[in-house]
Amino acid sequence: MTRRSCAIYAVGTICAGLLITGIGLFVLQTFRTLMHNRLKKELILVEGSRVFDSWKTPPPPVYMEFFFFNVTNVDEFLKGAQPEVTQVGPYTYREYRYKDNVSMVENGTRVSAYNTKSFVFLRERSVGDPAVDNITTVNIPAWAVMTKASVSFWKASMANVMMNAVRSGFFTTRTVDELLWGYEDPLLVRVSASAPEVGKVFGLMYKKNGSNDGEFVYHTGEQNYMDYGRVQTWKGQSQLKFWKTDDSNSINGSDGSAFHPLLEKNERIYIFTPDLCRSIYMEMEKEVEVKGIPAYRFTPPSSVLASKEENPANEGFCVTPKECLGTGLLKVSPCRNGAPVVASFPHFYLGEERYVAAIKGMSPQREHHQTFLDLNPTTGVIVRANKRAQINILIKKLSGFPKTRGFNDTIFPVMFLNESVVIDDASAARVHKLLSIVKVVSNFPLIIVGLGVIMFLVLVVLLVIDRRQKNEVKRIVFTKAQYATSAEEDTSYSPVNDKEKDDPQNGTFIELQIEGRMGVEGRR
Repeated sequence: MTRRSCAIYAVGTICAGLLITGIGLFVLQTFRTLMHNRLKKELILVEGSRVFDSWKTPPPPVYMEFFFFNVTNVDEFLKGAQPEVTQVGPYTYREYRYKDNVSMVENGTRVSAYNTKSFVFLRERSVGDPAVDNITTVNIPAWAVMTKASVSFWKASMANVMMNAVRSGFFTTRTVDELLWGYEDPLLVRVSASAPEVGKVFGLMYKKNGSNDGEFVYHTGEQNYMDYGRVQTWKGQSQLKFWKTDDSNSINGSDGSAFHPLLEKNERIYIFTPDLCRSIYMEMEKEVEVKGIPAYRFTPPSSVLASKEENPANEGFCVTPKECLGTGLLKVSPCRNGAPVVASFPHFYLGEERYVAAIKGMSPQREHHQTFLDLNPTTGVIVRANKRAQINILIKKLSGFPKTRGFNDTIFPVMFLNESVVIDDASAARVHKLLSIVKVVSNFPLIIVGLGVIMFLVLVVLLVIDRRQKNEVKRIVFTKAQYATSAEEDTSYSPVNDKEKDDPQNGTFIELQIEGRMGVEGRR
């Protein structure tokens, strides 16, 4: 066997081996499974893991924007006109968040922590000075007091006396700082004198700067990667007590800061948010890309805040049958000390048109008012997010308060917030590196197949060269054979050949002929 033949057989064997191995590994998804198992083991909430430090102290900057609805026709509204509001904002704060008092519990399968947040005002990102700018809005302390007092004629009478004494009206004008971080309300001061459990200070973000929402206990994900970051208990409870059904009171999903890796497109993710006193769910809307990182965009569908008629599962969130609001609203009075607070998306986005039409100045737009999470499906990392929610007050006729007789049930917008984050460059680089490793390892069988294809092309080239060389040898041999036949044909025409020269009988025959001819001539 020639060297060329040995090379052909060797290349052919290697080619077949690579193709069979590569295709087999690709079909079995061996390397992909190995890589995914590796991710499941590394993305867990334990000391020393790849994500633990960033989970405790998230590196990307978080911004909190506050937008207020300034009422421009208070006097006209009190006389029966439709309310008009103008949006004022944003007033932007840098939000610093970190996990405090972190400790492993239940043999390291759970981790407990407090979510501490603090806010620093950013003038360059804001429309004005919160300490100076005034906002005219609903007097929330007054409506809270009236709502709680309306259940009793005696309490309502006392509330009327107090309100008249401190000249507390249905609307108030306060600075942005006061509305956000708190001010001492004269009506609350009067009420607290006889009810010490009632605080004297009111603010939409009162006691939320530098504080936390209570203790959370999370699953680490070590036992099951699907449980990564999932909340087990909040304030020591695995179930809430605000709502009417067990499903409504369930604590589902994470706190919004961590999601399990290997997300699926058809997956529904759950988030528990203390601000809404409930869990909500989100579904994938589309695929996006942030700083070159592929992501799935998850958004809450309209069914999350749908009416009980549209989504019977939401009936558990009705405080009472008479107070079961329509699509797009959630009354959170049970976890707001009975205050008539209603949550929604900004400008009643995804809500019924009647709520939008009731207030002049409402203009829901998906781009500006939608809540969404952009998650990298491989790692579960948040690459971009916008959490948007609106605080409203339910204004209506209240028993024992004659001045409210002219009011129809109105959901009055007060403020909405936009909590946003985009992954920073350093974190994005780490995610890119991890995704590259995952991609290379997962596609290793394709690399093997590619090498097999290259070896196949080399085999084809070798076979072509070998065939050409064999044809060349045959042509040379055939040409020599033609020349040899011509020479033989030329010698066959010579009168005497070697055989005739060597044949003794041939010579005798000639001699006999000559002698015979000479005898004949002598007789003549």
